Amino acid sequence: MSEHLRCQDITVTFGGVVACDKLSLTVPKGKIVGLIGPNGAGKTTLFNVLTRFQPYDSGHVYYEGGQVDDRRPHHMVHMGMARTFQNIHLFRDQTTLRNIMTGGHALMGDPVQAMFWTPGARRREREIEQRALELAEILNLTAELESEVGNLPYGFQKRVELGRALASKPSILLLDEPVAGCNDDETQELKSLVQRVNREMGISVLLVEHDMKMVMQVCDYIYVINFGANLAEGTPEEVRANPDVIAAYLGEEDDE
Repeated sequence: MSEHLRCQDITVTFGGVVACDKLSLTVPKGKIVGLIGPNGAGKTTLFNVLTRFQPYDSGHVYYEGGQVDDRRPHHMVHMGMARTFQNIHLFRDQTTLRNIMTGGHALMGDPVQAMFWTPGARRREREIEQRALELAEILNLTAELESEVGNLPYGFQKRVELGRALASKPSILLLDEPVAGCNDDETQELKSLVQRVNREMGISVLLVEHDMKMVMQVCDYIYVINFGANLAEGTPEEVRANPDVIAAYLGEEDDE
């Protein structure tokens, strides 16, 4: 199976603190891969490396087989990578529709056309709006299209953030704790949406999440890191039974 995203021996230090210590993982095309570990294990730092927000001391990042160590975040978006964040970053005083559309604006193209609102820019804007409307239907947000995002319940805002990421037409999606802070119903809905994005849209997913029930149910393969280093990897069943993972992270009582 061909790889979609891979990092090899990534090391990141902040002063004298090693946040990532020769971390490696691979996301095959069309799969959902989980990345788990205790708080402070280096998961978000690695996400920032993969999306090119964070420089690193050594190692390499590969995207669809090509090395992308010199690329910037906007390059990765144009290549088909999108992400969400631990903390929701939305335009709270803008509508659901406008927030989703901002993801499409990342691919707007020629800034001169956009600045002078040329016929090409207007056509592109209509296309972005149409995609946002389609995504809103998939994400069960059609009734909230004209609502200000800041007035929506937390779980709705999580779905808006997911819609914004999908608006850039990614082939791979990096989700940083998508159900953090959600109640059981919101978690179940977001879990189903992640699976739908993968199965129906064919989008590869790299998932960081502390909800172990969700991780075990949706992921094809899981990497476990601890103190910035690879601890274990395998299928959900293999990870669940790994004594090192149980001791470091899952705990002795793993009843999920």
